[in-house]
Amino acid sequence: MSAAELRVVGVRGLPELRAGDDLPRLLLAALAGIGEQLCDGDVVVIAQKAVSKVEGREVELADVRPRPEAVEIAGSDGDPRHVELILRESRRIVRRRGRLLVCETRHGLVCASAGVDRSNASGPDRAILLPIDPDASARGLREAFAREARTAVVITDSFGRPFRRGTSGVAIGCAGLQALQVLTGRHDSAGRVLQHTAIHLADQIAAAAELVMGAIGGIPAALVRGLEWEPGDAGITATLMASERDLFR
Repeated sequence: MSAAELRVVGVRGLPELRAGDDLPRLLLAALAGIGEQLCDGDVVVIAQKAVSKVEGREVELADVRPRPEAVEIAGSDGDPRHVELILRESRRIVRRRGRLLVCETRHGLVCASAGVDRSNASGPDRAILLPIDPDASARGLREAFAREARTAVVITDSFGRPFRRGTSGVAIGCAGLQALQVLTGRHDSAGRVLQHTAIHLADQIAAAAELVMGAIGGIPAALVRGLEWEPGDAGITATLMASERDLFR
């Protein structure tokens, strides 16, 4: 899908989020506060940490008891409690350099520290974990918004990428739109038939939204308007690379 013009609006005005908060209601109120309301075809983009907080995915490090492996990885300068959470959230360690861990999460996502992060937590000695099922979280939010308009929802995080420095916004959960736009069989502008072309539309939306949300918190959601998209509910899980096709495995 494409659009001649897009509008991406950062949603300000949300309070500090806590476990059990009604995130859809708070987002709608914040939209009203900036003079916006949901319209058919909008994509609501929400930062992972906002979703994790309301789903109770914050952990007090004081309650974490690290295993010997976590103590060994942390070394003398790291926090073994943080490493323990990373190990709990991981299917496997993909790469390790010292205490820097790139892991495959229980969802099949590959990212630094299995997505465990202490930035923007609600306290100095707390860590935030990824949602248990980001696609299910996105579906729940979309269902709540359905009373207002026909929308799609994308849940985002910031990941590093192979052979690149720096991070970029990526989609870890999605509902309502086809996350992967498969162009195989279509013709390019020169008339050539495309053979193996697929566009990760949800990741493109996440990266665009991060331009207004920022990477250090403060604006936990964005509204993307003007984008054409096809309905679908396969989610992000369906877009993960199968192990037999993973050249980096």
